[in-house]
Amino acid sequence: MNESTRTGQSGFARDVDKGLSSDPKFLSSKYFYDEEGSRLFQEIMKLPEYYLTRSEMEIFTDQAEEICSAFSPDGQPFDLIELGAGDGQKTAVLVEHLLGTDSSFRFVPIDISSDSIETLTDKFRSRFPELEIRPEVGDYFRTLETFKRSSPRRKVILFLGSNVGNFTEENAVGFFRHLRDVVNPEDRLLVGFDLHKNPATILNAYDDSLGVTAKFNLNLLTRINRELDADFDIAEFNHYAGYHPLERAARSFLISLRDQTVTIGALGKKFEFRKWEPVFMEISQKYDLAMIEGLAQKSGFEIVENFFDSNRFYLDSLWRPSDTR
Repeated sequence: MNESTRTGQSGFARDVDKGLSSDPKFLSSKYFYDEEGSRLFQEIMKLPEYYLTRSEMEIFTDQAEEICSAFSPDGQPFDLIELGAGDGQKTAVLVEHLLGTDSSFRFVPIDISSDSIETLTDKFRSRFPELEIRPEVGDYFRTLETFKRSSPRRKVILFLGSNVGNFTEENAVGFFRHLRDVVNPEDRLLVGFDLHKNPATILNAYDDSLGVTAKFNLNLLTRINRELDADFDIAEFNHYAGYHPLERAARSFLISLRDQTVTIGALGKKFEFRKWEPVFMEISQKYDLAMIEGLAQKSGFEIVENFFDSNRFYLDSLWRPSDTR
């Protein structure tokens, strides 16, 4: 085991200990994506109930010209920077359009996972051999601060896939304020938001009829068993999802089906679970236009343009730094 693996394992153990020692209990959704979790999420994105990926892909496919024109209306060179690029499927649509119009740009994917960056870089270099790509592994803000100091080019930052939905409002404001500190006045930020809609439509996306989302959430217990020498009985926990239309928030939990004790060998500890006790897994915040405008203003940005899908289920919002913060 190399040093980076040991560090990651230690962080995983520490976060699991913190979450299961809390009242109420929780587990961090950032650990969903081991190999099996990533595979299951690919299945989720193909489900008929999971509209989010299709909606954002529709925006990029149908409005690529308008979006790319808004990135650099003066035609100046820029860095297209993606935070947490994932598989890059949607970004590839924009990259293909930009290359087809001879736009002067380079692609800079940033992720804390070297494996993710390596996979994405190989994929893009194979598909777009003419693309200038500068992959970066590390902290978003540190990397952006370096670009702010070292590059005179405009930065166009992508934060897609409704990743902002995993933040509470307070954390979202903090995140975007931090971004505001590391951008220049001419930089742009494109953010993906899942919009408030029929609550049943939202709930179905997080509790699909085939049970793939349930497997995705329960897989985190399997990962804890494997990596932290735990003895979770997966059959004794159920996935539960709910959507609160007033709070505009979907939340997912794992529910203990009986009184039980779980031992986590790597921690040398036992954890008690009461019958019907919930373990909080994830929040998926939904937004309306007023919330998005308020978030931009509180964070030191202003909206340049909004791009909707045909159902108005989803929105990619282009922001620029405002003069006041």
